[in-house]
This record gives sequence, structure tokens and C-alpha cells, in this order.
Amino acid sequence: MHGTADHPSPRAASGAAAEQLAARFLGSQGLTVIARNFRCRIGELDLVCDDRGTLVIVEVRQRARADFGGALHSVTAAKQRRIMRTTARFLMQGRRWRDARVRFDVIGIDGPPDERARLTWVRDAFRCR
Repeated sequence: MHGTADHPSPRAASGAAAEQLAARFLGSQGLTVIARNFRCRIGELDLVCDDRGTLVIVEVRQRARADFGGALHSVTAAKQRRIMRTTARFLMQGRRWRDARVRFDVIGIDGPPDERARLTWVRDAFRCR
């Protein structure tokens, strides 16, 4: 069943809850969220943050179960390439971040996206090649 703008699908609602949980966590760690769900034809960036002048692109992955390696293992090489290309498009949108250091982080959320979830933050999870 597909969702609508007023009634998102269960998967979309779960993804939004996971991103909100991750954003709150990152805020508690001193990062400032500057963009959410940046979209272009290439792909989407879940969270874009400022970590004291470093632009941090955060991929949020949530899995209800840890089968097949859990949330963190779902960020494939192809997904990483898509994130990097989307980041390049984000950087073209404005001058502020054009010369900034960029870091790619991943937040894995295993379990439902609530206070019971196990959240794992991997800083500098992958790099541009």
C-alpha cells in the first residue's frame, strides 16, 4: 500500500522517525542539522550537518531486525557512490560549503526507531575515491 502526503506509508513513516531520532542524537553530540532530505535527480541526502565547520553528510539506515548484518551493512558501495554524487550536487547549490571539509557518516538504527532502538554512529564511514 502506498502512502499519500497526509498519510505516509508505514515504511516512509518509519524512515522519517529514524531520521528524527538520528537528528536529535546528532544535536546532542554538538552537530547542527542544516538540511534534511535534500533531493535531486541523482539521489537523496538524509541529513546534512555542520560539525564545527565540517560538512557532514549522514546516511540514516534503520532495520527492524538485524538479519543480513543489520542497518550498517545495508550501505552498499553503489549507495555510497550515489551519496557522493548527490553531495557534489548539494555543494553546487551554494558557495558556503564549497571549500569545506566533507565527511560521510552513517547512523544505523537496529530495532524500531524509538527509545528502545540501538543506535550506532560511524564517523567517517566512507570517503570519496
